[in-house]
Amino acid sequence: MRWKDWDRNLKIRLFGEGTTNFLFWSYFPFMTILFENSFGKDKAGWLLVLSQAFSVVASLTGGYCADRFGRKRMMVISSFGQFLTFLLFALANSPWYQSPIGTFVAFSLLGIWGALYWPASHAMVADVVSEKHRASVFAVFYTSINIAVVVGPIIGSFLFYSYRFEMLLAGALLTGTLTIILQRFLGETVTLKFRRKEAKVRWYKAVWDELSDYRIIAKDRTFLLFIIAGVLVAQTFMQLDILIAVYTSEVIDNQTLIQLGDFKLSISGEKAFALVLAENGLLVAIFTVFITRVMNRFKEKWVFVASSLLYAIGIFLYGITESIWMFIFAMGLFTMAELMVVGIQESFVAKLAPQHMRGQYFSAASLRFTVGKLMAPLSLVLTNYLAYPVVFAALGLFAVMSAFVYWYMFKKLENNQRRAEI
Repeated sequence: MRWKDWDRNLKIRLFGEGTTNFLFWSYFPFMTILFENSFGKDKAGWLLVLSQAFSVVASLTGGYCADRFGRKRMMVISSFGQFLTFLLFALANSPWYQSPIGTFVAFSLLGIWGALYWPASHAMVADVVSEKHRASVFAVFYTSINIAVVVGPIIGSFLFYSYRFEMLLAGALLTGTLTIILQRFLGETVTLKFRRKEAKVRWYKAVWDELSDYRIIAKDRTFLLFIIAGVLVAQTFMQLDILIAVYTSEVIDNQTLIQLGDFKLSISGEKAFALVLAENGLLVAIFTVFITRVMNRFKEKWVFVASSLLYAIGIFLYGITESIWMFIFAMGLFTMAELMVVGIQESFVAKLAPQHMRGQYFSAASLRFTVGKLMAPLSLVLTNYLAYPVVFAALGLFAVMSAFVYWYMFKKLENNQRRAEI
């Protein structure tokens, strides 16, 4: 689908979301480090769990709100909410007033607004783009996110610690401007007839229906194993902005990155973390299509198993070294594990799901990330009682267990298929 054929709403969103993604990745990766310094590892871990729980509740109502109130309205409300929240965020980190609790409240509110924004955003793509072009449009948005992942943390590593107040005020200015643009130029894409139909459903009924969809997990044992394996391996890749962030910032202290004769380039912990995060985003942006094409030549079973084992090796290596170059190498393995399955996960879910239940299956499949995000911050709590290498090794063990569950799941699936053929 050519750019000139894009709906105006999509062009506005690409600009707006590209800007907010850049802003998000300029501050978000460093929040765990900030909370750890402010509250200690134990409290920081539990606060991150609480923050994620708020976002999960918001995400359960996000789809309902997008249908009930309209895509544009929810996007404008969410953007305006982000504008107000960035003002609070800036106030809590101003030269005149410092409030860690206020910072946590602002951080949690931004997660809630994001959880309300994205269902409306994705639904708008489905409203204005034909099915055959959706994949290419989503790919463009996905690429813009990864560009933000590359550039945002590098810029943020310089601004977040020295010019946080000014950076957050700029965030308020950007989201305020985006709110005006969305309100003025964005068009509504959901029909009034559809919205009247959805109006008959109460919000709590929508949440209950969403939760009820997850009952299918208990009925499909193969799918249940897929969810369990996904939650286990999520404990590794969800550490990117949690345990990996804190560990990198603690063990790297002006370590030499490059030395050529008298020239010496040193790097601090925060900038080292920004570097490995940018590495992840850059590799994803460059190699996603190529790696997906290569992985399609192999059996899904071995791709899933190999990905989990690679996650295990990557997270284990990260925890037993304090060298920036080993961090870069481990992150390369980590990213390879991510790219191996990024192109086949959704198609595998579609393959498992009966045609009339695909929506429910995809909804339930998101539990891999929902539950994974809720559990992941607990690793930070564990570092109060166990050494870093032990915690990293435990996370690697979770990934190995995930590989075993995937192997068992495919074995069970193959047995079921043989019985069906007899």
